[in-house]
Amino acid sequence: MDTTDTARVFKAIRRIVRAIDLRSREVSRAVGLTIPQIVVLQAIRDLGEVTTKELSDHADLSSATVVTILDKLEDRGLIGRYRSTIDRRVVHARLTETGAELIQNLPGLLHEEFEAKFAGLPAGDRDTLVSAIEQIAEMMNAHKINAAPILTTGELQE
Repeated sequence: MDTTDTARVFKAIRRIVRAIDLRSREVSRAVGLTIPQIVVLQAIRDLGEVTTKELSDHADLSSATVVTILDKLEDRGLIGRYRSTIDRRVVHARLTETGAELIQNLPGLLHEEFEAKFAGLPAGDRDTLVSAIEQIAEMMNAHKINAAPILTTGELQE
């Protein structure tokens, strides 16, 4: 492979990571929630009353990370947890009224300018871009990486 192509890919990915980091900071300042917290709230909204395992799979976060996020969201009164009546070992999460209200007014996870440009593309072009990004993530074994540290504000740590 041409090292120039590799360098271009790396540079583009770094620009994307930087843009996501900046957006994460903006969103966190605006609503007081981290991107992973918002992703979990949205997953609960989308899936309904849900288990930690289902949330973990849906949000591409480790179960341990999801439990920590749920603790923080519960402390803020945004979600509630309860044990299953069928199997007491199973715990479900659901949005509270406060959480449901908050989630309706959240800013987009991606910058508005990106969302507008992306929405303006023909459907086929959007599908091609999404497929290419998914392929890059797969090639980088990103499905094996917990994305939570990347989606929070602050300095990246190894």
